[in-house]
Amino acid sequence: MAGQKGRDVLIRIADGQGGYETLAGIRTTKLELSASRVDATSADSAEAWRELMTAAGTKSARISGAGVFKDATSDIRMRTVFFGAETPDWQFVVPDLGTISGPFMISALSWSGRHDGEAEFAVMLESAGQIQFAAA
Repeated sequence: MAGQKGRDVLIRIADGQGGYETLAGIRTTKLELSASRVDATSADSAEAWRELMTAAGTKSARISGAGVFKDATSDIRMRTVFFGAETPDWQFVVPDLGTISGPFMISALSWSGRHDGEAEFAVMLESAGQIQFAAA
């Protein structure tokens, strides 16, 4: 498989009208999927090897992004969602791989800027319900 362009990886937020809007100005994106383990090791475990229970524990997803603040419609939507503690649907799109989608809460939102550079922002999203994966 040929390499993928990082700029084609998208973070999108539900626009409240049945569609999605790409966050403007995103330069870096990252998706982390995790599943907690439930240790089922006991005195009966073969040679004291750890055993894990299948289908136990919790799963979660974390999406982060950073980029240039443009004061676009998506930036206003993101701020509104943060201050309202909303959990709208979001999408994380990776071309040729697929789309992760579901409800997420913004757990961190920040802005920064240097006196000789552009204003930047960063966002951290935490899954807030069941996540779906659709292959490309």
